[in-house]
Amino acid sequence: MEEDLFQLKQLPVVKFRRTGESSRSEEDGISGEHEVQIEGVRTELEPVELGDGAAVPKEFANPTDDTFMVEDAVEAIGFGKFQWKLSVITGLAWANAMEMMILSILAPQLHCEWRLPSWQVALLTSVVFVGMMSSSTLWGNISDQYGRKTGLKISVLWTLYYGILSGFAPIYSWILVLRGLVGFGIGGVPQSVTLYAEFLPMKARAKCILLIEVFWALGTVFEVLLAVVVMPTLGWRWLLILSALPLLLFAALCFWLPESARYDVLSGNQEKALATLKRIATENGAPMPLGKLVVSRQEDRGKMRDLFTPHFRWTTLLLWFIWFSNAFSYYGLVLLTTEFFQAGDVCSISSRRQEVKAKCSLSCEYLTEEDYTDLLWTTLSEFPGVLVTLWIIDRIGRKKTMALSFLVFSFCSLLLFLCVGRNVLTVLLFIARAFISGGFQAAYVYTPEVYPTATRALGLGTCSGMARVGALITPFIAQVMLESSVYLTLLVYSGCCLLAALASCFLPIETKGRGLQESSHKEWGQEMVGRGSHSPG
Repeated sequence: MEEDLFQLKQLPVVKFRRTGESSRSEEDGISGEHEVQIEGVRTELEPVELGDGAAVPKEFANPTDDTFMVEDAVEAIGFGKFQWKLSVITGLAWANAMEMMILSILAPQLHCEWRLPSWQVALLTSVVFVGMMSSSTLWGNISDQYGRKTGLKISVLWTLYYGILSGFAPIYSWILVLRGLVGFGIGGVPQSVTLYAEFLPMKARAKCILLIEVFWALGTVFEVLLAVVVMPTLGWRWLLILSALPLLLFAALCFWLPESARYDVLSGNQEKALATLKRIATENGAPMPLGKLVVSRQEDRGKMRDLFTPHFRWTTLLLWFIWFSNAFSYYGLVLLTTEFFQAGDVCSISSRRQEVKAKCSLSCEYLTEEDYTDLLWTTLSEFPGVLVTLWIIDRIGRKKTMALSFLVFSFCSLLLFLCVGRNVLTVLLFIARAFISGGFQAAYVYTPEVYPTATRALGLGTCSGMARVGALITPFIAQVMLESSVYLTLLVYSGCCLLAALASCFLPIETKGRGLQESSHKEWGQEMVGRGSHSPG
């Protein structure tokens, strides 16, 4: 007891200054300061009076805020084991790129096997995008109204079911309907990015969303490799069935997925959101912030009018065109790659037009082993596209990254006007695809960041819907217009990307270094300008 009293007597004096700062000193007698000194055994501390306007000293304040938001908790917990698991599971959903890549392989095969005219081949591709276009906004609305996890699970299971079923289509009309239903389900898969982004700390968000895009690249590469093995032996039906494998794996693991804590808070489920955050903290081995979780003011969620408020109207319209141009150019290049490789080079397409007219209109050519090899090389360009975007997106910002990607694609398209050989053609297609896929990935980073939680899924869904409009139109440019003029076709894609580069520069908001906005009733960026960079003042 005497030893404890001795230690208490050795405690320094705490002196309060009017500036609100505090210091510890063993010197006394400084005027204008109020002291609290512990002497002996005392039951009460002497009252301390602070001057008017004086702040509470830090030493007497709670070391943590008494309340915290979901953003604070996500930043405090950081990136760990939970986010790695989430990356893999949402990545499996994102590997639906196989269902898209199969279009460039399936089209020439059915053209030959079922003797389809070119407009029916183009329609087979377009119907997938019709389904995606018609459902993207719906899936976004479902995700805002009923939860990100709910929308994502239903859309993936839908795609899985009709993807397998389309492998059993007996005639053209059946496969047309079934692939349209597959497209309807694929329209909801981008909501995996919404769910994923809302669990990521600010500093890791751009890199992680870009890394999840690796699953898209893996899906396209795996589809080409699968086609090399399956098409000569088992045929296109088995290719359609086996292409659903990543979605089947997702369906088996999706029970682990939590609902977004941001969505739960916005919808009034504070306890569920807190339980989710505690689960993340436990898996990551990180402490939870002290205090009480703030429940955001409940808002109408998933309302289209919120995308056209004065603050977001210009952003929404520009993003719609950017997404349209991205998909229009990306899928156009995928389809053109097959056409160019079958012809040998760009000039061969023009010189062969007269030969084609002389032949039967239903004449066709199957994809050869060399075609699959070159298709694989251009597909591998997705990986350097991810790496380049990963390197520049946090250096020059989201807007400039998208603009640069469009400019490089446009330049490579113009170079195709030259009568280059097959090797140079492969290089130009490789670079063009790397950058247009990088621009697509940058758009997937920017869009969830720019919209508030109440409309984030809807904003991403409508942008995805506009992308499908571009993808819907592109087969008639890359496959039908190509028969009339290869140069006009290339000019259309180049001009579209130049306009998209300008649109990227005119976006009013740069989201680099910003936190996700929770409320649509606050000015953008008012809630978070990087909490880690806040000064004590």
